[in-house]
Amino acid sequence: MPQQDQIVLTVAQKGSPVAYGPLLAASFINADNVLPPVSIRYKEAALVVESDKSSNVSLQGKEGDVIYGVENVAKALAKGFPDAKLYGKREELVDEWLAFSARLAGDFKSVLPALEELDHHLQLRSVLVGHSLTIADLVIWGAIKGSTIAVGAIKKNALTNISRWFSFIEAQPHVYQAVDAMHKEINLKKKTKTASKSHTSNYDIGLQDAEEGKVCVRFPPEPSGYLHIGHAKAALLNQFFAQEYKGKLIIRFDDTNPSKEKTEFQESILEDLTLLGIKGDVVTHTSDHFDTLYQYAIQMIKDGKAYCDDTVQEQMRAERMDGIASGRRERTVEENLQVFAEMTAGTELGLKNCLRAKISVDDPNKALRDPVIYRCNLLPHHRIGDKWKVYPTYDFACPIVDCIEGVTHALRTIEYRDRNAQYQWMLDACNLRRVHVWDFSRMNFVRTLLSKRKLQWFVDQGIVGGWDDPRFPTVRGVRRRGMTIEALRQYILSQGPSKNINNLEWSSIWAINKKTIDPVAPRHTAIFTEGKVPVKLEGGPAEVVEEDRPKHKKTPELGNNKTAFYHQVVVDQDDAQTFKEGEELTLMDWGNAFVTKINKEGDKVVSLEMKLHLEGDFKKTEKKVTWLADTPALTDVELVDFDYLITKEKLEEGDDIKDFLTPQTEFRVSAVADGNVRDLKKGDVMQFNRKGYYVVDVPYTEGGKIVMFSVPDGASKNRYGVAK
Repeated sequence: MPQQDQIVLTVAQKGSPVAYGPLLAASFINADNVLPPVSIRYKEAALVVESDKSSNVSLQGKEGDVIYGVENVAKALAKGFPDAKLYGKREELVDEWLAFSARLAGDFKSVLPALEELDHHLQLRSVLVGHSLTIADLVIWGAIKGSTIAVGAIKKNALTNISRWFSFIEAQPHVYQAVDAMHKEINLKKKTKTASKSHTSNYDIGLQDAEEGKVCVRFPPEPSGYLHIGHAKAALLNQFFAQEYKGKLIIRFDDTNPSKEKTEFQESILEDLTLLGIKGDVVTHTSDHFDTLYQYAIQMIKDGKAYCDDTVQEQMRAERMDGIASGRRERTVEENLQVFAEMTAGTELGLKNCLRAKISVDDPNKALRDPVIYRCNLLPHHRIGDKWKVYPTYDFACPIVDCIEGVTHALRTIEYRDRNAQYQWMLDACNLRRVHVWDFSRMNFVRTLLSKRKLQWFVDQGIVGGWDDPRFPTVRGVRRRGMTIEALRQYILSQGPSKNINNLEWSSIWAINKKTIDPVAPRHTAIFTEGKVPVKLEGGPAEVVEEDRPKHKKTPELGNNKTAFYHQVVVDQDDAQTFKEGEELTLMDWGNAFVTKINKEGDKVVSLEMKLHLEGDFKKTEKKVTWLADTPALTDVELVDFDYLITKEKLEEGDDIKDFLTPQTEFRVSAVADGNVRDLKKGDVMQFNRKGYYVVDVPYTEGGKIVMFSVPDGASKNRYGVAK
């Protein structure tokens, strides 16, 4: 097939499945040519030609001849562009796998055996045929990518070999760039069609009685911990509707429990909100209204709508569950006022009592069974000291303060739904206007705890280093792990104000983050310290020579690294284990070299000898190897990866957290890196070639060690027994 611009690949965007394989093949072919020989086009349809069921993809040649179907098009591209080496050296085996791809398009019963066969084949292999990528890998990867049944079967049946291979293929630049290009094309068309709607399709929840310029919402965090991503969703949604209706956003600290609250937490929450781009029109505190709330409590007692109760906690809890009235429920108004005064003074009698709303004894909604609305607490308040000995509960204070501060719409996570009737009862009992309530689902992630009480337990037990631990779902924790604010905002807003409750996968948010960091993450090289192999390189410079190389080949504005060249280099043990004497390979960003001698002690490679062959063609080598010149500029780094803190996808009521702790959640490995990493600052994100993305936690100091945390890229891993 002559390499002419008239060769056109057309992919049906709504194909079932989408023909990813030929798309990836065209991407590989075009990458090796200044003028792309294959023009890629997309059709917004399920088929290129309605009458041909195999036409989820087509290829038109220079003479106007057209072929259809993934297998036919893939073969034509691989054979028509031999320089791309998409057939490798075993054409007959590649063809077998191309035919095999059809087995991945059926129902679950037919797809699972095919996947199990594929998983077994990949047990000791990185690619399907030979030692380098072929069209077979691209087509099989594409068949899985385009099949929700196949993807679901892989996750459900823990087909780890396929997962490893799938992630490897997905990490190839030509692969993710081609997929991104198609998705951008699709998104561009969608934006063109719905430009006037903006977020309306996802966010048009119909706020009741909402008027432009009159909507007031609030985000009410308790200053008893650090902001986590669940809080971030609530804050961003409230901000969205305030802006959508040109209204007002209140940041209100619900500081009604001196036992848990600290100024430190309040300051950190404000800092994290600022990082998220959230700034309220006003910052308030529930404690600003303690005097008013107290008067409303007095009035409720006078109206016979509240009573003081000294029933012991365990008995009170049992009575509420069983629908039994408290023995103190019929106290007189005078007696209740007297006991409430004792509570206010913090006396011995007062400390035995709480104040309960007199709503119902046995309502099916247990939130209405005479909830507690005031408790004693002798600890000083972090803002107002020891002025008060009694404090309102959130259930009492929140609706009243919402009304006082002018809130028109209270957006709350769906676990408060049973309390919505209670919320409105409090307003009615105080003769206050009603506030509209809207529930939205909270963000739950697999194997992740968002309860501040449980997160505090991890801190108290010393299992984590603090609230900013990279294993924590706090805003500070995920940022320390390498999450960008841009990706965090984008992901949360993409969830919208839906009421659907789902356990979300972390891979989705990390995949968005990868797209954010990849274009700006400078590239560096590291070699693992354990087992690193010295190489004597014939033809290499006798003295160290430094040359400038771009930090990112696709983002030249990032500047250059200084790359050292020398006749003594080091490579990774894992790479060295794959070498054969006489083999030609490519030293990345230098050139080709022949392996002339391999020295071993047992199974371990202890040294290598190579001979430079710079005139060799890097396109013809199967192995592209990272290396470092063995000079004093080598810099010690510690690479840290993490696992989930718990082993169960979701802890149920009654589960003891201690029964589901992951035995080991932190993994450290030493390496040496190029000297350029000494310029990196804390929080900088970069990529070690062939090792992944990292964020600097401890930067370079003279005589010290740089500590870097692995940044997940959204690909499924099963490195430590728990899928990441």
